[in-house]
Amino acid sequence: MPIAKVNGININYRVQGRGEPLILISGYGTDQTGWMFQTRAFKRYYRVITFDNRGVGKTDKPSGAYSIKMMADDTVGLMDYLGIKKAHILGISMGGMIAQLIAIDYPERVNKLILSSTFARMDESSGFSAEFYKLLGLRESYTDDDTRSVPIRKISDALTSLAVNKALYRTILLPLAKILVRLSSETGLMGQWEAILSHNTTEDLPKVIAPTLVIVGTQDREHKRTSSEVIAKLIPNSRLVKVEGGSHWLSMEMSGRFNKEVLDFLRDR
Repeated sequence: MPIAKVNGININYRVQGRGEPLILISGYGTDQTGWMFQTRAFKRYYRVITFDNRGVGKTDKPSGAYSIKMMADDTVGLMDYLGIKKAHILGISMGGMIAQLIAIDYPERVNKLILSSTFARMDESSGFSAEFYKLLGLRESYTDDDTRSVPIRKISDALTSLAVNKALYRTILLPLAKILVRLSSETGLMGQWEAILSHNTTEDLPKVIAPTLVIVGTQDREHKRTSSEVIAKLIPNSRLVKVEGGSHWLSMEMSGRFNKEVLDFLRDR
């Protein structure tokens, strides 16, 4: 796969298909292979760009804390490298946080925005689920510093364990996903985790001007299920779709329904 020099790091990316640009932004600890069920469908109609965020895959993994803004700037830098002035932006989980900030900081670069299984902040109505913190062994009165005291491998295992719900995926996909995450750079995972902990876009989401689809599974066990409702209420021109029975990794586990919702939204003029 080709490499782009962006913001002082090498970013591994791939371009497939033709048409309007559609950029897919991955979640925590996940490289671009996580979009395999989307690229096959989307490249028939769009020029699909996937890439590894800083810290994972074949992209560089610099030391130190990352920020969502840093990764948003990486994405826009990749757009500049590819000569893309404006694109549809789709982000899942942490990728959805990155997509939010692109729409806030670079409104002129976003055509339509799709936010899947993500949140705007961490509080009583938004953020990670009680089930996630229970897997970390934390009490309800946890703080960010408590979370930072948990080994990053334990955090990664907990997030992976809650990503899918169906027995087939939990039996086949989860063990493979956990192996991949354990083989990932601890430096990169810690950098991405710090970015997630500091994410808060609630004051700025009302500024988003791009037509927005907010999509979430009703059985997301990783995030509080009201997280997407918070986002949809904050973004003026947004539509919330709740997929009955969908898990956090909705795009993988229910890819047919997910792809249809995304394509219908993008085609709607």
